[in-house]
Amino acid sequence: MSDRTPDPIRGLAAGIAAGLVASLAMNLFQKTWAAALPMPGDEDDPATVKAAQRVSRAATGEYFANENKEAAGEAIHYLFGAVLGGAYGLLAEYRPEVTKGYGTLFGLGSAVFDEVAVPAAGLSKPPTDFPAATHAYALASHIVFGGVTEATRQAVRAR
Repeated sequence: MSDRTPDPIRGLAAGIAAGLVASLAMNLFQKTWAAALPMPGDEDDPATVKAAQRVSRAATGEYFANENKEAAGEAIHYLFGAVLGGAYGLLAEYRPEVTKGYGTLFGLGSAVFDEVAVPAAGLSKPPTDFPAATHAYALASHIVFGGVTEATRQAVRAR
């Protein structure tokens, strides 16, 4: 346990920065994986695009044009990464045990969220509709997300 006094503002800021960096790392990992081991294609829009469309529809009454869907989905991905990272950074200030496993437990938690809450919200098909390789890909991606979140959080928080 650290002797450091919790600082919620620094913890939150470090977590937000970490979540953004980890979201980028996750994207790069997924692109590398897809290049090495192509995944079966899904004709459906990604969950992030569906979420962006819902937000757009609720805010403006309109959906994004097709040419803007990918960028909107990316924005949701990074926004969600920043929110998760911020919560993680704040929690780590008061409960350092959440960082055990160098962020991998956090990454596993985000994978569970992806497997349960995203389908429950109607943003993806149920987990049973995907092959094991897709679950392995998602799990590995979220472990990368968790590890990079912790590494970045530590580096930013130390400053």
